[in-house]
Amino acid sequence: MAIKMKKKSTSTDMTAMCDVAFLLLTFFILTATAKVPEVMPVDTPASTVQTKLPEKDLATLTVGNGKVFFDVKGKDVRVRTLELMGNKYGVKFSEEDQNKFAIMESFGVPVQNLKQILDMKPADRKNVQQPGIPKDSLDNQLAEWVQNARIANIELHDKELELAIKGDAKEEYPIIKRVMDILQDQKINSFSLVTGLRGKEK
Repeated sequence: MAIKMKKKSTSTDMTAMCDVAFLLLTFFILTATAKVPEVMPVDTPASTVQTKLPEKDLATLTVGNGKVFFDVKGKDVRVRTLELMGNKYGVKFSEEDQNKFAIMESFGVPVQNLKQILDMKPADRKNVQQPGIPKDSLDNQLAEWVQNARIANIELHDKELELAIKGDAKEEYPIIKRVMDILQDQKINSFSLVTGLRGKEK
């Protein structure tokens, strides 16, 4: 005679697991930082080389659509660079302007129009068509931004500023060459080219 075993319920209380999942989700949401949209997004050329750019002591020249945008890491260096540029071009920047500039991303306007960009809300800046920093022989503000950023970095960090060029893959060569010539005029022959990562060809 076969004895039948009584089946017991196999349900598991998932309350504790749900609590842990929601705690982890809350933690990741609160600690994550939102990606700031670029003022001028560019499609960088592909490369298999992986070299990480430094988190500080770095200036980036973004080139696209014939325009050049400038950015430098470090709030203190940014503020000092702005002071030097204001002195050079006779533009007075208030303390509020300096604080806004310290946290602003890359920009592409003549220094005379920079206050108009600073007065805008961060969300509105990305919707404004910035003409790019002047780089011709009559008004080479790009060279002045690079030079003054280098001076500011040495003053504050006692270290030479590293330079990186982030160019659009479809950008015409003469614009990139013009930017490189500006750097070489200041005896800067070593700089990074920012590229996108692609898989190695087999």
